[in-house]
Amino acid sequence: MVTYPLSYPTAPGPQKLVLSATNTIGMSKSPFTGQQQTYQWPSEFFSLDVSLPPMLQATAQAWVAFLVALRGQLGTFYAGDSSVLEPAGVATGTPLVSGAQTAMSTSLTTKGWTAGVSNILLAGDYIQLGTGVQQRLYKVLTNATSDGSGHATLDIFPRLREGVSDAQPITTINCMGTFRLSSNERKWTVEEIQLYGVDFSAEEAF
Repeated sequence: MVTYPLSYPTAPGPQKLVLSATNTIGMSKSPFTGQQQTYQWPSEFFSLDVSLPPMLQATAQAWVAFLVALRGQLGTFYAGDSSVLEPAGVATGTPLVSGAQTAMSTSLTTKGWTAGVSNILLAGDYIQLGTGVQQRLYKVLTNATSDGSGHATLDIFPRLREGVSDAQPITTINCMGTFRLSSNERKWTVEEIQLYGVDFSAEEAF
């Protein structure tokens, strides 16, 4: 029985991965003065475009089955940035959420880090919160330093999807979020020499 979210087939990994960060910003511009006004809507999310290397049939069928099993945009799967499996920051300690925090926040207060460490996480590192259908991927936007009690406040993208509880674990290695396909149509190509090509696009599921 197919149970979502799915995990990628074990091999091969993407040959090319394009990640996008999207914000929903409204802007108006005066035709007379050129003055601009902007409004930030709360919607912001990751999306990705995946290109797999040419594969022989035996290998490709696992990926084809994975895509078909998603049943278009119905199913979800785990995905992340395969080029960043470990943080560039020190990231020592046992990081946890510090205090209950509400959805839509652009920052996350944390605890459990090694105390008094500069660059406990660096801008560009990822963290992961939650499990299952609410497993979320976040990118750290500024360098963070832990204080003398092991607390650190992280600026993150995207905004918190859900409220989080005190002492919720934070993952810093091989971080992944929950995604769904951008289209209900799945395609794969088969060349005369039986080489398969598989490409797909997805965006965060929430």
